[in-house]
Amino acid sequence: MERKMSFEEVESNSMTSNSNSSFNDNGVPHRSEKFQSSSLGHYFLSHQPKTLEEDKMIRKKLQELKEEVRSMFVTTNKFSKKLSLIDSIQRLGLSYHFDDEINEVLMLMKNPCNVDDEHEDLYITALRFRLLRQQGFFVSCEIFNKFTNERGELKESIRKDENSLLSLYEASHLRMKGENILDEALAFTTTHLKAMAMDSNSPFFEEAKYALKWPIYKAVQRFMARHYISLYSNNPLKNNALLTFAKLDYNSLQKLYQKELSELSRWWKNQKFMEQLHFARDRVVECYLWVIEAYNKPNYCANRRIFLKMVNFLTIIDDMYDTYATLDELQLFTDAIQRWDIKSIEKLPNYMKGLYEAILEFFGEIEQDMSMDNNNIPFALDCAKEALKRQCKAYLVEAKWLSEGYVPTMEEYMNVGVVSVGTYVTALVPFLALGNVASKEVFQWVQTDPMLLKAGGIIARLMNDITSHKFGQEREHVVCAVECYMKQYGVTEGEAIVELNKEVVEAWKSMIQDHIHTKVCTKFPDVILHLGLNLARVTNFYYKERDAFTFVEGETKHLITSSLTMPI
Repeated sequence: MERKMSFEEVESNSMTSNSNSSFNDNGVPHRSEKFQSSSLGHYFLSHQPKTLEEDKMIRKKLQELKEEVRSMFVTTNKFSKKLSLIDSIQRLGLSYHFDDEINEVLMLMKNPCNVDDEHEDLYITALRFRLLRQQGFFVSCEIFNKFTNERGELKESIRKDENSLLSLYEASHLRMKGENILDEALAFTTTHLKAMAMDSNSPFFEEAKYALKWPIYKAVQRFMARHYISLYSNNPLKNNALLTFAKLDYNSLQKLYQKELSELSRWWKNQKFMEQLHFARDRVVECYLWVIEAYNKPNYCANRRIFLKMVNFLTIIDDMYDTYATLDELQLFTDAIQRWDIKSIEKLPNYMKGLYEAILEFFGEIEQDMSMDNNNIPFALDCAKEALKRQCKAYLVEAKWLSEGYVPTMEEYMNVGVVSVGTYVTALVPFLALGNVASKEVFQWVQTDPMLLKAGGIIARLMNDITSHKFGQEREHVVCAVECYMKQYGVTEGEAIVELNKEVVEAWKSMIQDHIHTKVCTKFPDVILHLGLNLARVTNFYYKERDAFTFVEGETKHLITSSLTMPI
């Protein structure tokens, strides 16, 4: 559902263009691109997962280890040790087992009366700050003032404590607007971490290298868990029960994910979309990374299934608007979506009919599967449908810009682009499987375009555009944020990219700020509040350096292989 990468990378990946490969009924040529196939799609299509029911010994061992780890919250007396325990549990991918225990500790820690911050070292101060903000609790950045000199600058002595540098670096990624001390902290720690990452004698050599590329707050959690399990294994102070639990749990979840992907890959094949819609990207497995980041708990199976199908529909629709259909055909499809009536299929070109029918059937299946004791069904479904209607309208606006050769202002472009990147559809549709957890107030909140979600859309839109604009210039393609910024402000391409990257940084700050605000003002559960962040994390992975969603070799394949096919 995203724009493509640079032209140079396209050539290096041997992507071929099939421009004007077909014509519509009026003789107008279709545009077309041939994309790489999914990195591991055939693996899951043919994969026969082992039974999900593990033997009694493994299940018993998991439960025993879980209770042993839970007891650590009681037997660990010092708050500093409890914070370190929470940090390890979260980074090992186990936090979903201990939501109540973690929340109880952090609720106490957010009260200044329970904290002796005058005697906290930098490592613990930064760790407490990060854990609280990750949870959506406010804690003032002024707690770092005691580590500054008379000029308000961070003390140079800090650089000698590598463990504290790492802790401060990770904390600084949770800064909000106007928190200058944390802006300085990020610059300060980044400089010193780069030196650590080049010093093989440093005990934090590997950790520094990884942190510079994937800071904890912005890292894909499944990827981070695998990495940290390896890191934790080499820690002389590791807790063996915690490590064993992490490995068993990781493999157990992996079996569940493999089973789901096998079933969903067969669903995808049976739809025959790739036969009917040859111009689109085949990205079932790659889309599943978004799915398990947003809904990682085992009991969210229905959400994962709905989410994956919706994101794949969006990928096809995006490619249809972006690279294939004529403007007249797109107007017909947009009108049909607005009417939401199977009779509208008669006016569509043949290649669109199967897709349109499948979308209506998909929403019909969701309605049947939703709990009948949920009074929220009609309103929630209408909200989800309206989100898709809005999405297609945004796609059509972009298609018209292309047809007219129009370069919008940045404000015009972002108003449309934050929608077309799929932010609101991917929020609302999976919420349908949450039952009463996603109340009417939740759906109403999403319809207000809250910054908690909008910021994720800004991050996705700009990161996507920055990595894709060169290829867009080499073909018939709607302008992206880079071109819009260059024209509006009369700057070079390089200058535009620098400024847009600053906007990405500001969007992360806005997301953190609105997370805290929404947590205070609502009673929404974390599965709602963390969605925007989780989607932004996968965006950060796919578009950090290149369009790794369209071009799926290299790091994309490595992440999928390690997360979904290789047990520990």
